[in-house]
Amino acid sequence: MTLRICPPRISTNSPESGHIRKHTTRARAPEPEREMRMGKSVSEVGVEDLVRAGVAVEEAIDFERELKDAINGCDGFDRKALWREVTARKLLKPSHPHGVHQLIYYSIYHNHDESIHGPPLYWFPTRYQSRCSNLGRIMESHCPRLLGALYKDPITSFREFQKFSVQHPEEYWSIILNELSVNFIMKPKCILDTSNKSKHGGTWLPGSTLNIADCCLQPNNYLKKQDDSIAIIWRDESCDDSDVEFMTLKQLREQVMLVANALDASFSKGDAIAIDMPMTVTAVIIYLAIVLAGFIVVSIADSFAPKEIATRLRVSKAKAIFTQDFIVRGGRRFPLYSRVAEADPLKIIVIPATGEDINVRLRNQDLSWKALLSSVDHLSRCNYYSPVYQPIDTVTNILFSSGTTGDPKAIPWTQLPPIRCAADSWTQIDGQPGDVVCWPTNLGWVMGPIFIYSCFLTGATMALYHGSPLGRGFGKFIQDAGVTILGTVPSLVKTWKSTNCMEGLDWTKIKSFASTGEASNIDDDLWLSSRAYYKPIVECCGGTELASSYIQGNLLQPQAFGTFSSASMSTGFVILNESGLPYPDDQACVGEVGLFPLYMGATDRLLNADHDEVYFKGMPMYKGMQLRRHGDIIKRTVGGFLVVQGRSDDTMNLGGIKTSSIEIERVCDGADESVLETAAVSVAPPSGGPEQLAIFVVLKPRFKIESDRLKMKFSKAIQTKLNPLFKVSFVKIVPEFPRTASNKLLRRVLRDQLKQELQIQSKI
Repeated sequence: MTLRICPPRISTNSPESGHIRKHTTRARAPEPEREMRMGKSVSEVGVEDLVRAGVAVEEAIDFERELKDAINGCDGFDRKALWREVTARKLLKPSHPHGVHQLIYYSIYHNHDESIHGPPLYWFPTRYQSRCSNLGRIMESHCPRLLGALYKDPITSFREFQKFSVQHPEEYWSIILNELSVNFIMKPKCILDTSNKSKHGGTWLPGSTLNIADCCLQPNNYLKKQDDSIAIIWRDESCDDSDVEFMTLKQLREQVMLVANALDASFSKGDAIAIDMPMTVTAVIIYLAIVLAGFIVVSIADSFAPKEIATRLRVSKAKAIFTQDFIVRGGRRFPLYSRVAEADPLKIIVIPATGEDINVRLRNQDLSWKALLSSVDHLSRCNYYSPVYQPIDTVTNILFSSGTTGDPKAIPWTQLPPIRCAADSWTQIDGQPGDVVCWPTNLGWVMGPIFIYSCFLTGATMALYHGSPLGRGFGKFIQDAGVTILGTVPSLVKTWKSTNCMEGLDWTKIKSFASTGEASNIDDDLWLSSRAYYKPIVECCGGTELASSYIQGNLLQPQAFGTFSSASMSTGFVILNESGLPYPDDQACVGEVGLFPLYMGATDRLLNADHDEVYFKGMPMYKGMQLRRHGDIIKRTVGGFLVVQGRSDDTMNLGGIKTSSIEIERVCDGADESVLETAAVSVAPPSGGPEQLAIFVVLKPRFKIESDRLKMKFSKAIQTKLNPLFKVSFVKIVPEFPRTASNKLLRRVLRDQLKQELQIQSKI
């Protein structure tokens, strides 16, 4: 039996083709933009400035006239009102050189004082937009009853409704569940049961039974999700000038059920089955089939070294693993099966990266994709499968998040996290039926499952590019597929901007962006938003153990680059001072976040660690609640915007991948015989952007070695033994490390020293 994933094509000219863990340290603009911002206000911008920024003379004359008209149309000089007017007039166009966008944005916000006015705003919701949004629509329907006289409209009353969702989760979630494609075989006895005081987070949807993958695959009239609706659009990297491929909901369901039947022939219910491959259409089918058939997905990133793969297989007790023979990028083949085989799994099922036949020799116990599917040839209805319905708290996916020591934390997802992440995408990013959502990611990271459920439980279409997202081919796919919501990682945006590879492409169908994984740079976000006439970038910060973002942007509040405008819906938290006491909710401050424990979708167990010790032990009480630890240090600005300042522990965020200092140090300590000990820290550069890895080194007595040589050796060791995506940016040899009286290493002191040195260098 052949699994067909290439049904008829949609022409890119056809109207049918068009139609979401982040730590964000708010970055200053790069030096040229700071000089521009400091040197000239918008009233002083003239034709010469525009020409110098890349505008033709005749256009510059018209541009200046319309800019002056916009300035004169604003009462007094209100920077926010002027920027809103400029963007509303579409005076700044995606085709303009980025220098023009920089000139206008930074000159409008010339001498803007954030300590008084809060961060500069770049996007503002309109009353019409707010009422057409998912969240605005349910507010209009329910808030007159829920909030009474306090309710005005979705924009004015957003904060009131957010607070209501925290204080009355039963009311809030009963509304949201009716908006998603979630079908219970046995309905829950209630929304939330808090009678068991030993469970800090309560029991959500007790007594309910369902299969969350089946929910993804079945039609839903309310969401206009029919069998002939397009479920997935995709394109292969080598086919950038071809029409996009597509798959309907019915075709997707039949392919998933075919694979589910094949899994039944080889495994026992409850078995853990890993996936280590790029996020292709086939990977999505495999993921849904594992869950549909009552097995457990083990998520492993395709960038991991054999040792890291082996650790995750061991911890999860996986019975098999799906992978590809190769990863194909830019016409080159990179081995994947051989890397997975080195981890010595019990069984590997190998999918060909191209064509129908694999191009590697398998171990005796391994199986080709074609052989797996052929095992159900004898079935008369191999494309039909009766889903395995299970209680809501049944584990369906094991994901991993780095611990500070030893093995990574094995985080089990039940059927609650898919509902939570889909709900947050529905409310915060506004995914709707008819939307085409693209988010370059991998099933080994939390965004992979979030992407799946956020599309299929809301009625949106998933868009997948089978190739690298770094180049123009990906951007052309965004254009040709008619993507309306584009999820990004800031390092991707930086690459697109610096290479200018997206020039001339039309991204104006995009209604919103989303950003997660690492720190945002204001100027990079300025470039990204400008590609679609300044559509909002919804910043997201959460965690695998939360299945969602606890702070996030949304489409009912004004947005500022690189900030979060609110806690996500139904999420409550306080910011704690150094004494563990909460700051007042309206006070600008910096401190560790303490989450309210009643958090729908958050974990209540770990497979290889004490959940209570990791997330609750040592956290203070607040209004009778034991606060939940998350580990972020966050800043609340004037105006209530939120900025993540870093981690309260020594976990690092490298390229969107969480890892611990201890993991890095363990590898570096053995990289060269001259090394006595190492200390790994990460810092964001002064101009903003993703964290960079720095290694401090103490050498053994009488040993000498150049720091550049150590940098090369450390990079090679880390990329071989941990992750090939990790890069060492700095190595510094020091005589000794700062330590506490009890001999604990003070990485914070080293981090602060490095920050100070980088600040001095940036000024030079």
